[in-house]
Amino acid sequence: MIAFLLPNWIGGHTAYHSHGVQAAHIEGLWWLMFWVCSVVFVAVMVALGAAITRPPRESGPPGAIPPERRERMSRVVAGAVGVTVLVLFVLLFASVSTGRAIESLRASKAITVKLTGHQWWWEVEYKDPVPEHIVQTANEIHIPAGQPVRVELASADVIHSFWVPSLHGKRDLIPGHSSEIWIQADRPGVYRGSCAEFCGHQHAHMGLLVIADPPAQYAAWYAGQLQTPPPPADPLLQHGRQVVEAGPCAICHNIQGTQASGKLGPDLTHLASRRTLAAATLPNTRGNLGGWIVDPQTIKPGNQMPANSLTSEDLQAVLAYLESLK
Repeated sequence: MIAFLLPNWIGGHTAYHSHGVQAAHIEGLWWLMFWVCSVVFVAVMVALGAAITRPPRESGPPGAIPPERRERMSRVVAGAVGVTVLVLFVLLFASVSTGRAIESLRASKAITVKLTGHQWWWEVEYKDPVPEHIVQTANEIHIPAGQPVRVELASADVIHSFWVPSLHGKRDLIPGHSSEIWIQADRPGVYRGSCAEFCGHQHAHMGLLVIADPPAQYAAWYAGQLQTPPPPADPLLQHGRQVVEAGPCAICHNIQGTQASGKLGPDLTHLASRRTLAAATLPNTRGNLGGWIVDPQTIKPGNQMPANSLTSEDLQAVLAYLESLK
């Protein structure tokens, strides 16, 4: 059995280790099919072995089958066909029941998250009737543990596929076509997700994290995301903000409360509160952030972010400023 292997700094999760109600149904169906098919395989191999090792008949004309043996063989074949039909109906019933159980997770008052796939990152928007309460982030979805969450799916370019093995099955994101999926984490934890549909050169580096927080902790996180970062008072941070606003960063990225208002790349308003960089490709550390800013093509060839030529002084100021955006 091949597990869904992940870097040690994230922690691996697989479809065989469910942490959500839908994933539990899928896991149960998988194991049922596994054991049924294993029994069928063993039975077929035993029958094949018995046929191969059966000693040849010592009498009678070649090709002649005695009537009693012919009748016995007919009963065996009929019985095997009957068992096969029964097994197929059992698996069909289990599959339909699992599909209905998965779709039964609904809630009239639930958090709605719009997830948009890009080449190669995830745009996350928490929808709310009040515009001031809308939260935008990237590559991380925070949800309250034990509560169903509605995820609206969309694609900005090509076909992507949203898959968090520990929480649910796969759901495609098709350009021009909206769909939705409901997820629920039974307990707090960090669950790795990925794009499960080949979408280009960096498909393998299009990951995301679903972070299930205790409800109170989730509420605190959401309240923090609604806050606009205050203007920096430290001269180093002020210089870093000036470099960001005057450079190409402001063309592609948005930072609330600043002149950076780009929409092409991830929102950086609360960058320092995220665990990873480059769609879960790297841990969010100072060294990785500096390398990503200066030479992103070496880390993730073909991505839409260009290299940035900064002096050492400007780079350190930018890093200090971005690390303050919590």
